[in-house]
Amino acid sequence: MNGNEPDADASPFGTAAPGPVRIVVADDHQIVRDGFARLLDSQPEFTVVGTAGDGAQAVRVCRVVKPDVVLMDVRMPVLDGIEATRRLTADNGPRTLILTTFDLDEYVYEALRAGASGFLLKDTTAERLFDAVHVVAAGDALLAPAVTRRLIREFTARRPAATASPGRGLIDGLTPRETEVLRHVAGGLSNTEIAGRLVVAEETVKTHVSRILGKLGLRDRTQAVVAAYESGLVVPGSAAPPPPGRDG
Repeated sequence: MNGNEPDADASPFGTAAPGPVRIVVADDHQIVRDGFARLLDSQPEFTVVGTAGDGAQAVRVCRVVKPDVVLMDVRMPVLDGIEATRRLTADNGPRTLILTTFDLDEYVYEALRAGASGFLLKDTTAERLFDAVHVVAAGDALLAPAVTRRLIREFTARRPAATASPGRGLIDGLTPRETEVLRHVAGGLSNTEIAGRLVVAEETVKTHVSRILGKLGLRDRTQAVVAAYESGLVVPGSAAPPPPGRDG
């Protein structure tokens, strides 16, 4: 594990080499930061390549070590986790997994808009932490948990539907089936669940999702959810509910 801050002057992000998922942990509390780092480093499929105590340092470290995933706290000095995520996203950098607690819920919407790929409670279990990193590193969005779905709806409800937003025209360019798939994605459903709803193969859903992201110029499912709400395609509470018995 590399806990030192590299020189901030580094080359742009590159494609991650095959091998363990490369991770940077950013949190201003050293005990939390070191705890997550040690836990992740204990697994052969992960390697922690850097840590940071504030958002600005996180951006500098990531520009040097080029991780696949960043665990990013929200409240940090110098530069908060949301702005750090926004800068990394603008650099076409690593995927960001936001570390949050219930008292930080008001930041979730802005983190989504900044390009975060998922959210993880700080009191999560080791198993869920490992799974979350795998999900985000694979390019998926960690939006399945019921708590995240509720947060998305709550905070988008605070903002009127942007029916005149630039994204509206792009969404109007989707096919009827792609629009239907996007609505289900905004409801927090997985590809498997969408396939069941639409009675199609899971590969077909994956193809639709890929086409949606391509047409809208989006990076992942998280950004697709934001686009669906901000365009007015989906309003809070109207997205498809999860299958009965699902607890996220």
